[in-house]
Amino acid sequence: MRLSVIAAVSAAALMGAAAQASAAAPLTTVTQAVEYSDAQLEAFASAMTSVRAAAPTDGSAPNTEQQAAMAAAIDASGMEIDSFNALAAAVSTDPVLRARLALLETPESPAGSVAAGVTDAEVAQFGAAMVQVRAAAPTDGSAPNTEQQAAMASAVSASGLELDRFNAIATAVSTDARLRARLALADAKGA
Repeated sequence: MRLSVIAAVSAAALMGAAAQASAAAPLTTVTQAVEYSDAQLEAFASAMTSVRAAAPTDGSAPNTEQQAAMAAAIDASGMEIDSFNALAAAVSTDPVLRARLALLETPESPAGSVAAGVTDAEVAQFGAAMVQVRAAAPTDGSAPNTEQQAAMASAVSASGLELDRFNAIATAVSTDARLRARLALADAKGA
């Protein structure tokens, strides 16, 4: 049991490092051998919260009491330790799985908000448009010139979104964590 729980702590550390690495550099997609359900990811997230709380904060190996607390947390989530460890390893290497987990952990957008009304198709359109808009935008932070503005408007138009809708979604993205998580998942799936 000790090795299994230590593996869980190691997986938790890997997840933290993977999250930091994903923010710093793009990861390549790893083919996932197992398809995990949202229920499995939710159980994992619940267990992971408790495992992190029970794990030593100084990076040392867990003592017997901490190991028991981590094993109990995993058990209370309804998961087997081996399944938890396998899912932790998968989350640490698969950007799509990591994005799905992040989405499940993000609160719903407020009812009636622009973000709540964004469809999956609009998420895909917005993401595709943003790639082109960023490519056309000035890289030095200055205001776009007339030619760049035209290229940016053309990118939005080519996405199938109306300019007003694109701007409404862009505004919502800046304030809504759930919409950002949906865009991150779409981006991970497209990578």
